[in-house]
Amino acid sequence: MRLEVLSDRNAVAERAAAIIADVAHLAVATRGQFVFAVSGGDTPWLMLRLLSGKEIPWQRTHILQVDERVAPADHPDRNLTHLQETLLRQSTLRAEQVHAMAVENPNLGAAATDYEAVLRELAGSPPVLDLVHLGLGTDGHTASLFPSDPVLEVSNQDVSVSGPHLGRLRMTLTLPVLNRARSILWLVTGAEKAVMLRRLHDGDRSVPAGRVRQCNARILADRAAAALVAVDGDGMRFGAPVPRKK
Repeated sequence: MRLEVLSDRNAVAERAAAIIADVAHLAVATRGQFVFAVSGGDTPWLMLRLLSGKEIPWQRTHILQVDERVAPADHPDRNLTHLQETLLRQSTLRAEQVHAMAVENPNLGAAATDYEAVLRELAGSPPVLDLVHLGLGTDGHTASLFPSDPVLEVSNQDVSVSGPHLGRLRMTLTLPVLNRARSILWLVTGAEKAVMLRRLHDGDRSVPAGRVRQCNARILADRAAAALVAVDGDGMRFGAPVPRKK
Protein backbone atom coordinates (compact mmCIF):
# COMPACT_ATOMS: atom_id res chain seq x y z
CA MET A 1 0.00 0.00 0.00
CA ARG A 2 1.37 3.39 -1.00
CA LEU A 3 0.91 6.36 1.30
CA GLU A 4 1.27 9.93 0.09
CA VAL A 5 1.33 12.64 2.72
CA LEU A 6 0.17 16.08 1.65
CA SER A 7 -0.07 19.37 3.48
CA ASP A 8 -3.82 19.61 4.11
CA ARG A 9 -7.22 18.39 2.95
CA ASN A 10 -7.27 20.76 -0.01
CA ALA A 11 -4.03 19.28 -1.27
CA VAL A 12 -5.41 15.77 -0.68
CA ALA A 13 -8.52 16.60 -2.71
CA GLU A 14 -6.47 18.11 -5.55
CA ARG A 15 -4.14 15.11 -5.71
CA ALA A 16 -7.08 12.70 -5.61
CA ALA A 17 -8.81 14.46 -8.50
CA ALA A 18 -5.64 14.25 -10.58
CA ILE A 19 -5.25 10.52 -9.86
CA ILE A 20 -8.89 9.80 -10.71
CA ALA A 21 -8.55 11.66 -14.00
CA ASP A 22 -5.51 9.58 -14.92
CA VAL A 23 -7.24 6.31 -13.99
CA ALA A 24 -10.32 7.33 -15.99
CA HIS A 25 -8.32 7.92 -19.16
CA LEU A 26 -6.44 4.64 -18.74
CA ALA A 27 -9.64 2.66 -18.11
CA VAL A 28 -11.36 4.09 -21.18
CA ALA A 29 -8.30 3.47 -23.34
CA THR A 30 -8.02 -0.11 -22.06
CA ARG A 31 -11.62 -1.23 -21.58
CA GLY A 32 -13.78 1.43 -23.19
CA GLN A 33 -15.34 2.78 -19.98
CA PHE A 34 -14.54 3.98 -16.48
CA VAL A 35 -16.54 2.53 -13.57
CA PHE A 36 -15.91 4.49 -10.36
CA ALA A 37 -17.48 3.96 -6.92
CA VAL A 38 -17.55 6.94 -4.55
CA SER A 39 -17.93 7.23 -0.78
CA GLY A 40 -19.20 10.26 1.14
CA GLY A 41 -17.47 12.88 3.27
CA ASP A 42 -16.37 16.53 3.24
CA THR A 43 -12.99 15.98 1.58
CA PRO A 44 -14.50 13.74 -1.12
CA TRP A 45 -17.07 16.41 -2.04
CA LEU A 46 -14.20 18.86 -2.47
CA MET A 47 -12.41 16.22 -4.56
CA LEU A 48 -15.47 15.76 -6.79
CA ARG A 49 -15.88 19.51 -7.31
CA LEU A 50 -12.28 19.66 -8.48
CA LEU A 51 -12.75 16.56 -10.61
CA SER A 52 -15.74 18.11 -12.36
CA GLY A 53 -13.45 20.73 -13.85
CA LYS A 54 -10.97 18.27 -15.31
CA GLU A 55 -10.82 16.78 -18.78
CA ILE A 56 -12.46 13.42 -18.10
CA PRO A 57 -14.02 11.07 -20.68
CA TRP A 58 -17.39 11.77 -19.04
CA GLN A 59 -19.43 10.17 -21.80
CA ARG A 60 -17.80 6.82 -20.97
CA THR A 61 -17.87 7.18 -17.19
CA HIS A 62 -20.23 5.52 -14.72
CA ILE A 63 -20.47 6.58 -11.09
CA LEU A 64 -21.56 4.09 -8.43
CA GLN A 65 -22.16 4.54 -4.74
CA VAL A 66 -19.99 2.76 -2.19
CA ASP A 67 -22.70 3.22 0.41
CA GLU A 68 -25.82 5.23 1.20
CA ARG A 69 -27.88 6.12 4.23
CA VAL A 70 -31.54 5.12 4.26
CA ALA A 71 -33.10 8.58 4.10
CA PRO A 72 -35.61 10.42 1.89
CA ALA A 73 -34.66 11.77 -1.52
CA ASP A 74 -32.69 15.05 -1.44
CA HIS A 75 -32.03 14.68 2.31
CA PRO A 76 -28.67 16.21 3.34
CA ASP A 77 -27.72 12.87 4.93
CA ARG A 78 -27.80 11.22 1.51
CA ASN A 79 -24.49 10.84 -0.31
CA LEU A 80 -26.44 11.04 -3.56
CA THR A 81 -27.50 14.60 -2.73
CA HIS A 82 -23.86 15.70 -2.65
CA LEU A 83 -23.01 13.73 -5.79
CA GLN A 84 -25.74 15.57 -7.61
CA GLU A 85 -24.52 18.93 -6.31
CA THR A 86 -20.97 18.28 -7.46
CA LEU A 87 -20.58 16.06 -10.50
CA LEU A 88 -24.04 16.34 -12.04
CA ARG A 89 -24.32 20.10 -11.77
CA GLN A 90 -20.71 20.94 -12.59
CA SER A 91 -19.69 18.43 -15.29
CA THR A 92 -21.14 17.01 -18.49
CA LEU A 93 -21.97 13.74 -16.76
CA ARG A 94 -25.58 12.75 -17.46
CA ALA A 95 -28.03 11.73 -14.73
CA GLU A 96 -28.31 8.19 -16.06
CA GLN A 97 -24.55 7.74 -15.59
CA VAL A 98 -24.89 8.12 -11.82
CA HIS A 99 -26.26 4.87 -10.44
CA ALA A 100 -27.97 5.48 -7.12
CA MET A 101 -28.66 2.91 -4.45
CA ALA A 102 -32.45 2.67 -4.16
CA VAL A 103 -32.62 3.20 -0.41
CA GLU A 104 -36.15 4.61 -0.67
CA ASN A 105 -37.39 1.13 -1.56
CA PRO A 106 -39.11 -0.30 1.55
CA ASN A 107 -37.70 -3.71 0.60
CA LEU A 108 -34.02 -2.99 1.14
CA GLY A 109 -33.01 -6.59 0.48
CA ALA A 110 -34.57 -6.44 -2.97
CA ALA A 111 -32.95 -3.05 -3.58
CA ALA A 112 -29.54 -4.51 -2.69
CA THR A 113 -30.12 -7.38 -5.13
CA ASP A 114 -31.09 -4.89 -7.84
CA TYR A 115 -27.90 -2.91 -7.22
CA GLU A 116 -25.86 -6.08 -7.60
CA ALA A 117 -27.47 -6.47 -11.04
CA VAL A 118 -26.34 -2.92 -11.91
CA LEU A 119 -22.80 -3.81 -10.85
CA ARG A 120 -22.79 -6.88 -13.07
CA GLU A 121 -24.18 -4.96 -16.03
CA LEU A 122 -21.47 -2.32 -15.76
CA ALA A 123 -18.49 -4.28 -14.49
CA GLY A 124 -18.94 -7.93 -15.41
CA SER A 125 -19.72 -11.07 -13.46
CA PRO A 126 -18.33 -11.03 -10.89
CA PRO A 127 -18.08 -7.22 -11.01
CA VAL A 128 -14.60 -5.70 -11.10
CA LEU A 129 -14.71 -1.94 -10.54
CA ASP A 130 -11.98 0.24 -12.03
CA LEU A 131 -11.59 2.44 -8.97
CA VAL A 132 -13.16 2.61 -5.52
CA HIS A 133 -12.77 5.64 -3.31
CA LEU A 134 -12.90 4.89 0.42
CA GLY A 135 -12.82 6.91 3.61
CA LEU A 136 -11.79 5.93 7.12
CA GLY A 137 -13.81 6.42 10.29
CA THR A 138 -12.39 7.04 13.74
CA ASP A 139 -13.75 3.61 14.70
CA GLY A 140 -11.98 1.95 11.78
CA HIS A 141 -15.03 1.61 9.56
CA THR A 142 -14.98 2.12 5.83
CA ALA A 143 -17.93 2.25 3.42
CA SER A 144 -20.76 1.27 5.81
CA LEU A 145 -18.80 -1.66 7.20
CA PHE A 146 -18.79 -1.00 10.93
CA PRO A 147 -17.06 -2.95 13.70
CA SER A 148 -19.01 -6.05 14.79
CA ASP A 149 -21.69 -5.60 12.11
CA PRO A 150 -22.68 -8.94 10.51
CA VAL A 151 -22.29 -7.38 7.07
CA LEU A 152 -18.52 -7.71 7.56
CA GLU A 153 -18.85 -11.47 7.20
CA VAL A 154 -20.93 -11.39 4.00
CA SER A 155 -19.10 -13.45 1.39
CA ASN A 156 -21.76 -14.26 -1.23
CA GLN A 157 -23.20 -10.79 -1.90
CA ASP A 158 -21.62 -7.66 -3.35
CA VAL A 159 -24.25 -5.34 -1.86
CA SER A 160 -25.89 -5.64 1.53
CA VAL A 161 -27.62 -3.64 4.28
CA SER A 162 -25.75 -2.83 7.48
CA GLY A 163 -27.34 -2.35 10.86
CA PRO A 164 -28.32 1.10 12.13
CA HIS A 165 -25.50 3.54 12.77
CA LEU A 166 -26.21 7.01 14.14
CA GLY A 167 -29.90 6.24 13.73
CA ARG A 168 -29.91 5.13 10.10
CA LEU A 169 -29.70 1.84 8.25
CA ARG A 170 -27.30 1.88 5.32
CA MET A 171 -26.79 0.06 2.06
CA THR A 172 -23.17 -0.75 1.28
CA LEU A 173 -20.80 -2.50 -1.03
CA THR A 174 -19.30 -5.50 0.76
CA LEU A 175 -15.74 -6.69 1.16
CA PRO A 176 -15.84 -9.18 -1.76
CA VAL A 177 -16.51 -6.52 -4.40
CA LEU A 178 -14.20 -3.98 -2.74
CA ASN A 179 -11.39 -6.53 -2.79
CA ARG A 180 -11.89 -7.28 -6.49
CA ALA A 181 -11.47 -3.63 -7.50
CA ARG A 182 -8.57 -2.82 -9.80
CA SER A 183 -7.62 0.17 -7.63
CA ILE A 184 -8.53 1.53 -4.21
CA LEU A 185 -8.03 5.20 -3.33
CA TRP A 186 -8.22 6.10 0.36
CA LEU A 187 -8.69 9.74 1.43
CA VAL A 188 -7.86 10.32 5.10
CA THR A 189 -7.69 13.78 6.66
CA GLY A 190 -7.70 15.18 10.18
CA ALA A 191 -5.80 14.47 13.38
CA GLU A 192 -8.74 12.46 14.74
CA LYS A 193 -7.95 9.80 12.10
CA ALA A 194 -4.28 9.39 13.06
CA VAL A 195 -4.66 6.27 15.21
CA MET A 196 -6.84 4.46 12.70
CA LEU A 197 -4.65 5.46 9.77
CA ARG A 198 -1.70 3.84 11.49
CA ARG A 199 -3.75 0.67 12.02
CA LEU A 200 -4.90 0.71 8.39
CA HIS A 201 -1.35 1.25 7.19
CA ASP A 202 -0.17 -1.66 9.37
CA GLY A 203 -2.83 -3.97 7.92
CA ASP A 204 -4.68 -4.43 11.20
CA ARG A 205 -7.51 -6.79 10.25
CA SER A 206 -9.23 -6.32 13.61
CA VAL A 207 -10.73 -3.12 12.19
CA PRO A 208 -13.01 -3.19 9.11
CA ALA A 209 -10.76 -0.97 7.00
CA GLY A 210 -7.86 -3.33 7.56
CA ARG A 211 -9.73 -6.09 5.76
CA VAL A 212 -9.60 -4.27 2.42
CA ARG A 213 -6.81 -5.58 0.19
CA GLN A 214 -3.68 -3.44 0.26
CA CYS A 215 -1.87 -4.60 -2.86
CA ASN A 216 -3.79 -2.31 -5.21
CA ALA A 217 -4.40 0.54 -2.76
CA ARG A 218 -3.10 4.06 -2.30
CA ILE A 219 -3.68 6.34 0.67
CA LEU A 220 -3.72 10.11 0.36
CA ALA A 221 -3.47 11.67 3.82
CA ASP A 222 -2.82 15.09 5.23
CA ARG A 223 -0.01 15.63 7.72
CA ALA A 224 -2.35 15.62 10.69
CA ALA A 225 -3.81 12.21 9.84
CA ALA A 226 -0.38 10.73 9.07
CA ALA A 227 1.27 11.97 12.25
CA LEU A 228 1.63 8.48 13.76
CA VAL A 229 2.88 6.66 10.66
CA ALA A 230 6.57 5.80 10.87
CA VAL A 231 8.99 7.81 8.74
CA ASP A 232 11.91 5.95 7.19
CA GLY A 233 15.51 7.07 7.23
CA ASP A 234 15.09 9.31 4.21
CA GLY A 235 12.17 11.19 5.70
CA MET A 236 9.79 9.47 3.32
CA ARG A 237 6.47 7.70 3.76
CA PHE A 238 6.14 5.31 0.85
CA GLY A 239 7.58 7.88 -1.51
CA ALA A 240 5.84 10.97 -0.18
CA PRO A 241 8.24 13.57 1.30
CA VAL A 242 7.45 14.82 4.78
CA PRO A 243 9.31 17.33 6.93
CA ARG A 244 11.68 15.93 9.53
CA LYS A 245 11.12 16.76 13.17
CA LYS A 246 13.92 18.74 14.76
